[in-house]
Amino acid sequence: MSSLEFYTPDDIPPEVHAYGSELKQLQVGSAGKIGALTLLLEQDQERRKTVVKEQYSKVPLFTQRALYLEESLPSMAYIYIMSPSGGILQGDRYRMDIVLKNKACAHITTQGATRVYRMERNYATQIVNVVVDEGCYLEFVPDQIIPFRDSRFYQTVNLKVHDNGTMIYSEMIVPGRVASGESFQYDICYMKALAKNQKDTLRFIDIAVLEPKKRNLNTVGILGTFDVVGSTYILTKADYVKELKDEINSGLQKFTHFAGGASILPHNSGVIVRMLGNVASDLRNAIYEIIKIARKIILNASFSGMRKG
Repeated sequence: MSSLEFYTPDDIPPEVHAYGSELKQLQVGSAGKIGALTLLLEQDQERRKTVVKEQYSKVPLFTQRALYLEESLPSMAYIYIMSPSGGILQGDRYRMDIVLKNKACAHITTQGATRVYRMERNYATQIVNVVVDEGCYLEFVPDQIIPFRDSRFYQTVNLKVHDNGTMIYSEMIVPGRVASGESFQYDICYMKALAKNQKDTLRFIDIAVLEPKKRNLNTVGILGTFDVVGSTYILTKADYVKELKDEINSGLQKFTHFAGGASILPHNSGVIVRMLGNVASDLRNAIYEIIKIARKIILNASFSGMRKG
């Protein structure tokens, strides 16, 4: 298998593939056009902390060392994903592979928003593969995606979470560089999330296709009067599901200029939370509230909020 095949999704939708003409400058797969990140996290019994057992990165993706920031969960590793390029360019192919074993407990986020720059040809893709083993707990909460004018982006997220493990994953998409006068001027933002358990039984599949140039997103049944859209998925033990759904719906009622709600996933395998807001901070605060509730129910621990410099 060639490097480009390894870093390129094998299920690129026709809506994205339609932009697949080759680049005139750096070719797809050239140095700097492929980003890779591989992490294996395990609980170190002697140190009583989750540590990075294996790590590989290929710029423009990399991480710093694990930090331990949470007093209520001193074993939890905080890991920040960074990119010195400042964003995703046309023809870029990114891939992340993250594995948690041996009761690892971690919070993974990005250093800042993911900016998807303007594209004249081709498109950009990102593959995110995550495996959460039995007894492990992971919060994967990246900052918002900002699709610039004329950008084309496809992300496929593949989650394999043990029935007796927990993963919280969120994604958020803003309309563009609103401060620069860009709002819903990107070509396509195609988001696909798929989850299975340890037996490869399907837990859910969720797809969002946003093509604002072809369809007005500010209509009833899509975004309505809101501009920012997001989803949070909680995959955990069936015992927690109903309480999570009820507590999240109750907790979200405190937010203004916001619409959202939690529903139970098929087979009682978790909870999905749909969210609409006016600015990214509306949804970010809601996501933090969801994490706070989930930690209390699942880990009996508190959440002090995110810490970013």
